Amino acid sequence: MKEQKLYEVRQITDLKDLVQQSADIYGDLDAFLVKTPSGNLRNVTFRQFRQDINCLGTALCRMGLKGDKIAVISENRYEWCVSYLAVINGTGVVVPLDKDLPENELYSLLERSEASTVLCSENHVSTLLSKQKQLKKLKNIICFDYQENEKGVLSYCKLLEKGKALMEKGYTEFTQAVIDPNAMSALLFTSGTTEQSKGVMLSHRNIASDIMAVSRLLYADHNDSILSILPLHHTYECTAGFLTMVYLGCTISFCEGLRHISRNLQEYKPTIIMSVPLILENMYYKVVKKAQKEKRLVALKFGLFVSGLLFRLGIDVRRQLFKEVVDNLGGNLRLIISGAAKLNPKISKALRAMGLNIMQGYGLTECSPIVSVNRLDYYRDESAGLPLPGVEVAIDKPGPDGVGEVKVRGPITMLGYYKNPEATAAVLRNGWLYTGDNGFIDKKGFLHIVGRKKNVIVTKNGKNIFPEDVELYLNKSEYIKESLVYGVDDEESEDTIVCAKIVPNMEVIVEKFGKVPVPDELYKLIKQEVVKANKKLSSYKKVRHFEIREGEFEKTTTKKIKRYIELVSLKSIGEMIKVRSKNGKKEQIGK
Repeated sequence: MKEQKLYEVRQITDLKDLVQQSADIYGDLDAFLVKTPSGNLRNVTFRQFRQDINCLGTALCRMGLKGDKIAVISENRYEWCVSYLAVINGTGVVVPLDKDLPENELYSLLERSEASTVLCSENHVSTLLSKQKQLKKLKNIICFDYQENEKGVLSYCKLLEKGKALMEKGYTEFTQAVIDPNAMSALLFTSGTTEQSKGVMLSHRNIASDIMAVSRLLYADHNDSILSILPLHHTYECTAGFLTMVYLGCTISFCEGLRHISRNLQEYKPTIIMSVPLILENMYYKVVKKAQKEKRLVALKFGLFVSGLLFRLGIDVRRQLFKEVVDNLGGNLRLIISGAAKLNPKISKALRAMGLNIMQGYGLTECSPIVSVNRLDYYRDESAGLPLPGVEVAIDKPGPDGVGEVKVRGPITMLGYYKNPEATAAVLRNGWLYTGDNGFIDKKGFLHIVGRKKNVIVTKNGKNIFPEDVELYLNKSEYIKESLVYGVDDEESEDTIVCAKIVPNMEVIVEKFGKVPVPDELYKLIKQEVVKANKKLSSYKKVRHFEIREGEFEKTTTKKIKRYIELVSLKSIGEMIKVRSKNGKKEQIGK
């Protein structure tokens, strides 16, 4: 394996130590650029950030919340970051929750976490007030947007003032709090793509270890800035896009929503973004669509080929050739970190040829979350990269093809699932965390994820089919927006049939053909694309049946399809397969 260059990092024992060190090192440099309600930008220095954390933490401790579970629910904003660290660094256990949760799920997680207090933005107040009487543990609601305490809701601003006054009087319960690096300090609920979410218990040691390990592979400093796009309640954005950036001295700004990405990129001109494949794919296809409109698609493809070839030969003209693309992303973007799902290698190669450096990695909440990552100078686009320094990754019971369950060992692995010893015992065994993901490690040490263990389709003759692999081929079609592949035991053929639900890309189809196709035309078009994909698949992996779905699949906040919701209602072969009839006979693709 190639010897890897690792960057020197400073040691931190916990997140309190992180905040203290960063404030001392970076002082009056900008930790955040925050947009005010009037639309102006204000800067927050590292020292001011530490001061705000200390003020809020002091006020929370004075309220008697020491050791309590405290939830944070809001869009990405500066107050979220202050609240997270004010809770975890000496008050209690922080419980970041998804701001987009339906009321019943929010109620369930607040009840399961036993949160006594919620810090939130104004649009969650009415829901929380309506649920407060049913939630016996919930005593306090603190609103980021209230200037005064009102109607049983406390003002975040007033608490900062109160904390400041207490500190001036010598109250030090928060600032002098001793952190136990091995105790549960964050309770994070998984996104639940296959089943009900579990409460993952993480410690300061878990998170601090992940921050330091990531920083040994990723160079960034006080000259860098990041636009925070993904939801902060998700461990991927929280650890890598927030805490690691504070550790490295970068400036953080916040995207106002997916619809505003383009405008925010122009406003903040970041050098780094964290992303998920869906966003990057949209970015790529916008460039392709524009080239098609301007009849420059051939020139675009030739430019990508030349740019990529020269770059591999050590001649970097990417940003000159694709200046328009780079300028549309703010002009300064030098690094994109992709995670949460597998990125199509075609997309990563194209974006790199345009001058956008891609680092794709793999992780899960249970590992704080990053496990492996591709380096800028040593990568395989089809892989999830090499394990982080200090982290062991192995394959459990690999088959003849080397594929087995991925297991992880190291300081980043969780303490367990909250109040769920059975689920904990099922994944934490002999010092290893069994991830539930199937994968293999190639000869050069790169980890490849082939799909969730629970999603695997096993044919009658023992062949394993990973739905994610088949979906990747289907989704290469410009006419297919997204797909979901699953298996069905067919009584007639006495075998397992690969089936797919497909969401057509109607925007592209209408633009290409100048009209909305009737159902039969749409079916024929999608069938043609399925046949194309099947030609690249082994016979047992070929999609035999598909149905067209109107509207996108329900997804998690990191844009992964919630498979269990999409497939849970499928009761029988008749419901699972939409069969086309010709003269009363079943039509099966590929036979």
